[in-house]
Amino acid sequence: MTAARSSSPTDHPRPGLRERKKSRTREAIRSAAYDLIEEQGYDAATVDLIADRAEVSPSTVFRYFPTKEDIVLGDEHGDLLLAELRARPADEPWAQSLRQAIGAAAVLGAAGDPRVARLRARLAADVPAVRSRMRETMADTGRLLCRAVAERTGLPPDGLEARVHAMSLAGALMEVALYWAERGHEDDLHDLLDRAVTALEHGLPTENR
Repeated sequence: MTAARSSSPTDHPRPGLRERKKSRTREAIRSAAYDLIEEQGYDAATVDLIADRAEVSPSTVFRYFPTKEDIVLGDEHGDLLLAELRARPADEPWAQSLRQAIGAAAVLGAAGDPRVARLRARLAADVPAVRSRMRETMADTGRLLCRAVAERTGLPPDGLEARVHAMSLAGALMEVALYWAERGHEDDLHDLLDRAVTALEHGLPTENR
């Protein structure tokens, strides 16, 4: 997969002090959770321990993340993917836009840290509560993708065709994460994402029909 074009940090105004403080708190909570989970396992990494490690109160943790699973999974993936799709040229083939946007969003979503991407995928594969929450968040991502499909095609965002396509894509992204983790992260994630887009674009390989 070729490198995706993503928005430069200079394209956006610098956040205010309040937003920067909130962002630092969110990242402190996530970092504490990731470290504790790797040290003690998912179940042992309680919200109380995460709060203590991040030097905030448990109520602060829940103010930023409704559930423990949300700390692990994050909440920015759908927005990132939508922004990257909107940044692609309007006359670019849709499959190419998907490949570029998904690749860029995957990199940005892991904040450049491969450990985070692997940990999230492994927990989704191994922990039923995380996997269930991931399905819920991917449904939200699918609804966001309906907008991108509608903007590119002119179809109504709540129409059946846009919804089927967007939700198929959201489901494919989840299955890529699970497949990647189940195989011990041996495969290149971008190659798997590219294969998923190809499967959506062309269907099953002809030799398997």
